[in-house]
Amino acid sequence: MDSSLSILFQDHHLVAVNKPARLPVASDHSGDQTLLERVRIWNAERQESGKKGYCVPIHFLDRPVSGLVLFGLSSKSAARLNEMFRKRQLNKIYVAVVEGRPAQARGRLEHYLTKDKSTNLTRISNPKDPEAKRSLLDYEVIATQGHRSWIRVQPETGRSHQIRVQLTSLGTPIVGDGKYGSSLNWEGRIALHAFSLHLKHPVGGKPLILEAPLPDYWTEIWPEPWPLQEMRTYDE
Repeated sequence: MDSSLSILFQDHHLVAVNKPARLPVASDHSGDQTLLERVRIWNAERQESGKKGYCVPIHFLDRPVSGLVLFGLSSKSAARLNEMFRKRQLNKIYVAVVEGRPAQARGRLEHYLTKDKSTNLTRISNPKDPEAKRSLLDYEVIATQGHRSWIRVQPETGRSHQIRVQLTSLGTPIVGDGKYGSSLNWEGRIALHAFSLHLKHPVGGKPLILEAPLPDYWTEIWPEPWPLQEMRTYDE
């Protein structure tokens, strides 16, 4: 696997990286190299001799998902970025290509989700389940080609497999996501991509709009042109 990094933004406080699909952010049962290891190697090479440098992931993406991941490069920035995520003080946009088209062109989904750690499957459950976590997202159909739809997703919460399960609840599983109902085996990849983050810099407060280009192989499921301009919900 290519060990290079696609760095989208960097300074002394944070780095934003475009994660390829099939690469775990942190260690899992496979023992494969992780995105965190790659970023730490890159960061160590920037330090004075003998120093490794501080580097922690701020959020995570599922292994089959591609897109933008933030890492804190100082304890101060990491703490502030974690607080932003906890308080939902940023705007996250995902791209998804799904099978079919939702009955409603846009909507807000609210479910209570639980995850079975033994099977690594998340399911919609009863709100009274003590282990269920409230999960919210907004979605909008941006374009349709044949039997597939391009959807913008803005999750308010960040539950495990949340987008995958909630889009499946509409009868529109994400392309390639056989775990949640897709008819296509896409070699360990699914058509879900963390497209952008809009936030304030943790040190100084300057507005940051970070975008992760989509992988070229998405042409296999959605021939270009991709409706990227329609994805954006902020002024450029």
